[in-house]
Amino acid sequence: MKTILAPDPNPIKPQYVPPPGACDAHCHVFGPGAKFPYAPNRSYTPPDAPKEQLAALHKHLGFSRAVLVQASCHGIDNAAVVDALNWSQGAWRGVCMINDLVTDEELRTLHTAGVRGARFNFVAHLGGAPDLRVIEAVVKRIKPLGWHLQVHLDAEDILTYRDFLLGLGIPFIIDHMGRVVAKNGLEQKPFKLLLDLMKNERVWVKVSGSERVSSTGRPFHDAMPYARALFAAAPDRVLWGTDYPHPNVKEMPNDGEQVDLFARTFEDEATRRKILIDNPDRLYWA
Repeated sequence: MKTILAPDPNPIKPQYVPPPGACDAHCHVFGPGAKFPYAPNRSYTPPDAPKEQLAALHKHLGFSRAVLVQASCHGIDNAAVVDALNWSQGAWRGVCMINDLVTDEELRTLHTAGVRGARFNFVAHLGGAPDLRVIEAVVKRIKPLGWHLQVHLDAEDILTYRDFLLGLGIPFIIDHMGRVVAKNGLEQKPFKLLLDLMKNERVWVKVSGSERVSSTGRPFHDAMPYARALFAAAPDRVLWGTDYPHPNVKEMPNDGEQVDLFARTFEDEATRRKILIDNPDRLYWA
């Protein structure tokens, strides 16, 4: 079991100052493992990245709100996320990982803490596709709560899962621009599949993970056209986040540089406000 890289301990102070109420819509808390043990069947072990560390980063970067996404290293034990959400006093929302055995009481606990979605991994190195029958069962449980699905998959797999996901009847978010490969160009089939999928009003996308999309490496500028194209396709259904502390990346980004990369990608302040404030408001705080 591999131990993954720790985040850059020295994020620069970004030149761009996010507006009050700006939301980092994709980040994680890891452990601390002594209090919130990692899943025995995890595919990687992260360095601890507890809630206090995340809050300090957000203060440094200028974010007052966040969405904490349960990571696969914690499996379906969402205790660390729930603890962090309760600690944030409403400033943070969450996305959990659950299965069809989740109890009504567990769902109430998650919802009260601020969870508003359930995440499923379809990515091969994180265990591959989940049981679709489990997803269907989970959707029946979370739909009355007004939750959405969050889907971590490669855009090339959209063809396989498109009809299934659209048939679930609830909104879903695709992580990290569908993990497209920048060097393959804007006309590559996986990205065209993603753009076509964005025509559906229930589909959202996170234009996070530039370090995962980039083929040229830091400062990851080759990911910018993909984020811009996705915003053009669905401006009301685009979110952005740091992805801190960046699990399983080949090249560790600097989070201050990532904020400035966002501002360079979207140079219009009204667009920035839509992505950082208005869109998260509708999905997580409405």
